[in-house]
Amino acid sequence: LSSRYKLWLLSSRIILLEGFYVPPGYGAFLFFLALLCYIVIMFANSVVLCIIVIDKNLHRPMYIMVCNLVVCDLLGATTVLPRIMMHFLMGQKKIGYISAIAQAFCVHMYGFAVQTILGVMAYDRYIAVCEPLRYHAIMTSARLHACLALAWSIAFLFIAVLFILHINSPLCGNIIHHVYCSNRGILNLACSPTPINNIYGLSMSWSLNTSIFLIIAFSYFKILHACVKQGRDDSFIRSKTLQTCAPHLVVYVLYQLATVVIIISQRFPSLSQNIKRFFSILFIIIPPALNPMIYGLVSKDIRSSIIKHFTNLYVH
Repeated sequence: LSSRYKLWLLSSRIILLEGFYVPPGYGAFLFFLALLCYIVIMFANSVVLCIIVIDKNLHRPMYIMVCNLVVCDLLGATTVLPRIMMHFLMGQKKIGYISAIAQAFCVHMYGFAVQTILGVMAYDRYIAVCEPLRYHAIMTSARLHACLALAWSIAFLFIAVLFILHINSPLCGNIIHHVYCSNRGILNLACSPTPINNIYGLSMSWSLNTSIFLIIAFSYFKILHACVKQGRDDSFIRSKTLQTCAPHLVVYVLYQLATVVIIISQRFPSLSQNIKRFFSILFIIIPPALNPMIYGLVSKDIRSSIIKHFTNLYVH
């Protein structure tokens, strides 16, 4: 078969996304619950994004990175939650092959880009605390944008290769036993084993997770060492450093905890599929909902700017 004909066959293929089991009469309630989650995520992240864009005092490396994290969170939530809402409200389970690939690509892009951006943020915090006098000379606008472009590019290229490997994997099944499409879910439909895809996916995940963990661990080891060295007699330095680094560390731990919950839940066969599937979407709901609140509450600059702009809106 020609490659064009193969592509046409794939694009016309319909896949069933099993989703949650919805008891009769609960669809509307679950829809509004998912809608509420989505509104909270969209509103909170949009407020932080708009405040950073509008307020020129926040056009600094740390907040530009927060902007990138916000965009990443919006990507993850928007990729999954609207389709779950359709599933709850209308029982929609059908999805085209191209749409399935697009959703899976965006889900994995979200998961990978979050980590690479957090790695860049760790590097920024390391420079800010350990090289405060040289910070502006090191973290120039050009270097900042280069680091962020690299973070997005690494995630995009890794995921692009992952899905390019799908091209030569004909599908025989048509039911994905999950609430959203993923690389593993689509490969489970393949007619034959996919060892190359499996090896690449596992090695890619392991290498990225390990690399980001090492970058963050090294950065915070150096930051801790600098705090002990510089702040032995100055509690202000220690508290300022904690205020600067705490949001980043909390956000990273939050993502890791959400991932660990998914892994642990799969190890308990006695858990219902609904509970396992609910745990599997926590990493797309909890971090995007809490991240803007973490940065908004902990960061004095963002908090003050939000209060100032909302006060001005109320007055006028």
